Amino acid sequence: MRNRLLAIGVTLAALTMAAARPAAAQNRREPNLAGIYSFSTVTPLQRPAALADKATLTDAEAAAFEAEENKRLNRDLFDPEKGQPSAGYAPRAQGGVLSYNEFWYERGSKLTRDRRTSLIVDPPSGTIPFTDAARRRVAEMRQHSDSGMGDSYSDRPLADRCLQGFNSGPPMTPGAYNNNVQIVQSPGYVVIVNEMVHNARIIPTDGRPHMKLRSWSGDSRGRWEGETLVVETINFRRETSLQGSTSNTRVVERFTRLDADTIRYEFTVTDPTAYTQPWTAMVPMTRIREPIFEYACHEGNYALPNILAGARKQEREKETQ
Repeated sequence: MRNRLLAIGVTLAALTMAAARPAAAQNRREPNLAGIYSFSTVTPLQRPAALADKATLTDAEAAAFEAEENKRLNRDLFDPEKGQPSAGYAPRAQGGVLSYNEFWYERGSKLTRDRRTSLIVDPPSGTIPFTDAARRRVAEMRQHSDSGMGDSYSDRPLADRCLQGFNSGPPMTPGAYNNNVQIVQSPGYVVIVNEMVHNARIIPTDGRPHMKLRSWSGDSRGRWEGETLVVETINFRRETSLQGSTSNTRVVERFTRLDADTIRYEFTVTDPTAYTQPWTAMVPMTRIREPIFEYACHEGNYALPNILAGARKQEREKETQ
């Protein structure tokens, strides 16, 4: 009986939501994007300097790049003393420590099908068009992050505090692991559930305006343009997962189904306080058959206090030298 009453209540709530939608929204047939997808790839967000003049690679070049990149990122091959600065791990002398071994990583091992050398498609350079101030800010944040320094918990990246996943977005960008996302659709809403930090964005598509309240993931609103779902996100509380970004960031995402198992995911980022121009990236999303498992971020319980305690200890040691 209790289950029947619950089912009736859910049905009535759904009917009420549908009735409140504009007639045009109720009558149109929305493309079906629902499913679980992976956006893992070894294609970097920005084009490496060594490939500055190459937007795409030949088959042979792609195979060589994949082999070299997978070797460069293999944590089991890192030197504990030297670290691997090109992968974000400073030498031990600079406060760097290595992370988990290779068993825990699932970054993807292949380039995108079109063998692009960067996920960024505009500007043509395949690089983020930082302002000078943003470039300095990125360098400073990277130094703090690599060395484990911080005067306060607020100085540390949001991922350290388990507030935001480093790849969950918006926008979503491939990372070292947990590059999985589930899209759920219902009348008037699309829900994007990222495996990383188990974040769920509930996105209205009924034309309502943005809220003025700021949040870690910003405020998202969606609309349909033909076969494409367009999601605009503003009102971030702080930076996003993107390098150099600020609370002024505006992200426009576009989801377009290409076939039964593939979605073209594009996003354009605008932030005059961080970038000299808007820039756009394209990431293919491929359907997977496995479910998304709940992700629980544990670092904030121990790692953050230990980082700050270690920084205070280093300060005391310098005072006594």
